[in-house]
Amino acid sequence: MDEFQSGEETEFVVDEVSAIIKESIETAIGGNSYQPSRVNHWTSTVVEMCLSQLTKLNKPFKYIVTSAIMQKNGAGLHTASSCFWDNNGDGSCTVRWENKTMYCLVSVFGLTI
Repeated sequence: MDEFQSGEETEFVVDEVSAIIKESIETAIGGNSYQPSRVNHWTSTVVEMCLSQLTKLNKPFKYIVTSAIMQKNGAGLHTASSCFWDNNGDGSCTVRWENKTMYCLVSVFGLTI
């Protein structure tokens, strides 16, 4: 039966994943100011919320979620990723979120099962 699923049900939809990431960040961090003692909690919460919402989509993917939070102090931050995978099914989405005191960078990789 699984082979008869429509393309939408088995597709990695970047806009859908991006919305999940943004909602997770807003819920976990919201309007808080940067506090070094809270960063571990925030990153864990963002990752767990993303994974929870992604699994509720019931799509045939294994997900990898990474999160980084950095204080906004004028320092530069550059990231890159490269993947060797099936371009027809697998996908990735990265969101950079910021407020007055910090940056939050979240990446989601979806690998078809």
